[in-house]
Amino acid sequence: MGSKWTTMAVLSLASVQGELRFTELKRQMAGISQKMLAQTLKSLERDGLVARRVETTTPPRVHYRLTDLGTSLVPPLLALREWAEQNMRQVQDNANAFDAVTPREGLETTV
Repeated sequence: MGSKWTTMAVLSLASVQGELRFTELKRQMAGISQKMLAQTLKSLERDGLVARRVETTTPPRVHYRLTDLGTSLVPPLLALREWAEQNMRQVQDNANAFDAVTPREGLETTV
């Protein structure tokens, strides 16, 4: 669950009833490459959070949907997103204050 793409994929799949095709999911996830989306979906499928269905057409149509386990992940992800939105400014202010007084690695300081 550490990647932003994983979170985005789960929430994108949660936003629809039923399934999304690979291309529809890619369209919803602005900025993701086809390779990264494929890796993300494979990881989610491996973990049992996403189910994959392939239609044997030419070209094949691949559909994805959340499993029950994947659906159970949605409320905690939404809560985490809400927390991040509420606290983003404070976190950024803390990071800026820390950076202002902490020497960067690799830079020598003189006293």
